[in-house]
Amino acid sequence: MRIFELVIALSLVGAVLSLWAAQLRLPYPTLLAVAGAALALFPGVPELTLDPELALALFVSPVLLDAAYDASPRDLRHNLTSVASLALGAVSCTIIAVAVIARAMVPDLGWAAAITLGAIVAPPDASAATAVLRQLRLPHRLLVILEGESLFNDATALLVYRIAAAAAVTGTLTGWNIAVMLTLTWGGGIVLGIVLARIYMRLMLRIEHISISIILQFVSTFSVWIAAEHLGLSAILAVVSYAMVVAREAPGSLGARRRIASYAVWEVAVFLLNVLAFVMIGLQLRAIAGRLDASEWRVYGLCAAAVCVTVIVTRFAWVTAHNLTARWWQSRRHAMASGDRGSKWGSTLVVSWSGMRGIVSLATALALPVGAEGSFPFRDLILLCAFAVVLTTLVVQGLTLGWLIKRVGLQDDGAVDREVGLARAETARVALRLLAQQPSVPAALQEEYEARLRSGESESAGAPPAGLPDIIVTQRELVSAQRQALLDLRAQHRIGDDAFHVAEEELDLLDLTADPRIRPV
Repeated sequence: MRIFELVIALSLVGAVLSLWAAQLRLPYPTLLAVAGAALALFPGVPELTLDPELALALFVSPVLLDAAYDASPRDLRHNLTSVASLALGAVSCTIIAVAVIARAMVPDLGWAAAITLGAIVAPPDASAATAVLRQLRLPHRLLVILEGESLFNDATALLVYRIAAAAAVTGTLTGWNIAVMLTLTWGGGIVLGIVLARIYMRLMLRIEHISISIILQFVSTFSVWIAAEHLGLSAILAVVSYAMVVAREAPGSLGARRRIASYAVWEVAVFLLNVLAFVMIGLQLRAIAGRLDASEWRVYGLCAAAVCVTVIVTRFAWVTAHNLTARWWQSRRHAMASGDRGSKWGSTLVVSWSGMRGIVSLATALALPVGAEGSFPFRDLILLCAFAVVLTTLVVQGLTLGWLIKRVGLQDDGAVDREVGLARAETARVALRLLAQQPSVPAALQEEYEARLRSGESESAGAPPAGLPDIIVTQRELVSAQRQALLDLRAQHRIGDDAFHVAEEELDLLDLTADPRIRPV
């Protein structure tokens, strides 16, 4: 009962802090993490330790799916080099740097355990990055790079984490095992996500009940994650590929009424999961503090501080080196304007400062073995460092990121707004062409409301509904034609998914203004 009361209290605190953060124009995950840390220090608050596998499946998979569903494959391809540099290069460099620093601070820490620590704290978290960045007005390209990084860097880090953790416990490691694990976890995860997405879409076409379909959306998301974990595949890549395939097929298959209801439920669910996840991070501090004695605090505290600095500095060094190399390569092709240099340096600073960590780092630390037999070496040190990195990056970087963006003069470049305008113009043009083929268009509003009146009178009298008037049939045809035109624009890569979802929502609302007897699902 106390756990249930605590969850209710955390939900209320999270909602209040989120409202406060919106008024102060601050990223709400930062306030949630601080509140969780402070709450853990209050007397009488129970220690709350989550099953690490439950934490990953419950908190990470829905948030990751929500972010991947909105991701634009077209924009990711256009920025593939930058995304890969962060998701592979920056993560790998951070793992190595953290391992070296941790070994220097605690010489008894083995290399396998040190690399495990590096893999835990290296990847910026999808939920943390998405929750923070969506509140800020960045140029669209930077948002694509940062959100794309947070979708794929966990796969790199978790692969290294599995290899290093197994080596620390068993003491064995072979190159063949690494090659097989790389092929199976990454490639197998992607294939599993695509296959399950195809099965899910066929199933959803047979279900018309909105509530059941929304429940199945959550069930399928958790099922993809659990299936990948049981098969030893990359659950993160499975969920990402699953979400991207569904995002390509669902708009042309599912109706407006189901989609609007689904988006509303997912928005509330993801918000609540963010609230619980970020606050519960702080609650782990009580369990960590209870396991450390006074003699360990100084060494472990200094190590945690050094790891925090290393994580931030390494990312800045990698991003700077990558951008300098890219600019040097561009300078060989054509001269770069001075204004372009300024914007590039501003982008370098913002990307370097956007490495917030979250629930993935702490959950993977908690997944380390514990017990009288098979306890992971220096598990408490790794837990403390993981918590310190999460809290430090959310507080220090999360609170100052908005100020930095204003300071370097980065603004929304209007790329999405221009594509939304293109989508509106093209869909309206299709509608006008279809209207031009009609022999006559009667007084639209009057006929529509007269049709609704006749329909209501007939149904209230128990009579069968009358046939649909021409205006309603025409309206349905117009919406259908515009929707197909919108799908074609995305398929032709003339607009990205951000603009697509804005225009899709407008068409859905127009779709629902049709006669109430037509209930699209």
